[in-house]
Amino acid sequence: MPRRKPDWSELRSFAAVGGCAYLVDLALFVWLRGPLDWDPFAAKAVGFLAGCTVAYAGNALGTYRHSAAGDRAAADSRLRRYGVFLAVNAAGAAVQLACLAVSHHGLGLTSPRADALSGSVIGMALATCLRFWGTRTLVFRTHRQAGTSGTWTG
Repeated sequence: MPRRKPDWSELRSFAAVGGCAYLVDLALFVWLRGPLDWDPFAAKAVGFLAGCTVAYAGNALGTYRHSAAGDRAAADSRLRRYGVFLAVNAAGAAVQLACLAVSHHGLGLTSPRADALSGSVIGMALATCLRFWGTRTLVFRTHRQAGTSGTWTG
């Protein structure tokens, strides 16, 4: 089965949607953590889920609207896609945390700058690659790309 290569419009759209999702995540986290004085982990969890929801909607309605069109009517299919999308994004978050852990605890680079670089630059870059691959391959794969089966497992 030949692999579909991303084009520049797909990459730009994915990046724009991701940027919007990141801003929602960050703004909600800052608002919940600051004025509302929420626990940082609860605030981050709510921000993460809101960001994932924005990213899913943006990708389903924008970047991958043609891939999602085939089964839009089936609510269980949308729910399954959203669940897989959350799993892909959780894997991306784990990559970011792993980069931070290796740098901070494994290499002993403990300055705020080193933490920001490892978690928010290197980790984000690797996580974005994983999210892009997972979103286009596992979440919004068309039936033609998946073979004869309409499921994400092929």
